[in-house]
Amino acid sequence: MELKDNKEFKIIIKDLIENTTVQQMKNYKQHYNTTCFDHCYSASYYCYCICKKFNLDYKSAARAAMLHDFFLYDWRMKKKPNGLHAFTHGKTACANACKLFDLTEKEKDIIIKHMWPVTPALPKSIEGFVLTFVDKYCAMHEFFNSCLIKRFIIRYAYLFILLYYV
Repeated sequence: MELKDNKEFKIIIKDLIENTTVQQMKNYKQHYNTTCFDHCYSASYYCYCICKKFNLDYKSAARAAMLHDFFLYDWRMKKKPNGLHAFTHGKTACANACKLFDLTEKEKDIIIKHMWPVTPALPKSIEGFVLTFVDKYCAMHEFFNSCLIKRFIIRYAYLFILLYYV
């Protein structure tokens, strides 16, 4: 996923991405071959672009999106730290972010509720809904661009061709 060079966007999240603890997100996979850091960076950029286009709070959206998966553990491990990852990581990410940064109430809400509708609580802001949908878009993009799914598609395409022509 190629992101445009946007100076304003980079200034908005500069303190976040330069933080050494946030940099640790590069050590954890999020979706297939994509790190948590790269996933959050992509989501942050798309939230920034969408919210700016529609005159929404693009700064809060971009900052919250950069921190929405700030959980710093391998969510695929068998023993989960706080229960089922899908239901708890928004709160974990927000708690981790609050230890390092002064977040607005809107940013906290966006981070905590980004897993709607998996979690029942609705985001309080339009920006929260933007991240909710951008997060799913980025996850699907990462899934379909993974080597795993490409190998799966290629393998079954070959199988289909063999069966069709035999």
